[in-house]
Amino acid sequence: MNGHPFREEDFELYALGALDADEKRAVESHLSACSACVEMLAQAQGRVARLAFAAPSVEPSPRVRERLLAQIHAVPENPAAAPASGEAQRPATHISRWWSAVLVPAGVALALLAIVLWREDARLDRQLDAQRAAIAQMQKQLDEAREISTLIEAGDTMRVSLASMPGMPQGAARVFFNSQMGKLMCDGAIAPAPKNMTYQLWLVPKNGAPISAGFFDATAGKYGSWMAAVPKGVVPIVFAVTIEPAGGMPHPTGPKVLVGPVS
Repeated sequence: MNGHPFREEDFELYALGALDADEKRAVESHLSACSACVEMLAQAQGRVARLAFAAPSVEPSPRVRERLLAQIHAVPENPAAAPASGEAQRPATHISRWWSAVLVPAGVALALLAIVLWREDARLDRQLDAQRAAIAQMQKQLDEAREISTLIEAGDTMRVSLASMPGMPQGAARVFFNSQMGKLMCDGAIAPAPKNMTYQLWLVPKNGAPISAGFFDATAGKYGSWMAAVPKGVVPIVFAVTIEPAGGMPHPTGPKVLVGPVS
């Protein structure tokens, strides 16, 4: 009990009052200097409290009620009138101790069992949430694959190859662009960008300013692929990749690394 962190069940046992005196003192001594364990204890106390409210009420049988009422009526109203000898009190005391010896451990065991089941239920919930997230991610990837397939297979989609400019980092890319859909896909590879810099793709239209169309991985320089949305109806004359500050720029400022004219 002197180590850190405690076993998880120690907090529930403390909240239930089931630790012995030495263990309780050790926990309280540690809690005085450990805010993390104070938080864990508060959570355990909350779980124990919820168990108390969650337990269904049980109606006692008529026989149990009659026996309880009989014992209550048997107790003298005036304590001074009770027998001086302890003999008359002994059976009731013996029964009380016997019930305590049976019911208290049983209650603690049931509470701990309920906590174990609650934790297992929480673990299963976390697994279910993780599976849902994985399914959602797979669905997203499937939707993206369908979107790429639709773009590439469309009859009016143009394919433009981008090549390295002299003296620039080596690489190559290709762009699939559909003006009516307002979508493009770029894939390719290029040498790693300089520190704190990135490669930014631009659609240079026949009329108007260049339009940003996404980024290559700025650090790895490995093969990459992405989709981008652009204004519908734009007529491009060239696609180009420039070196820009990390995060990109609203308009090209760096040298052209890859260029692909639209034929």
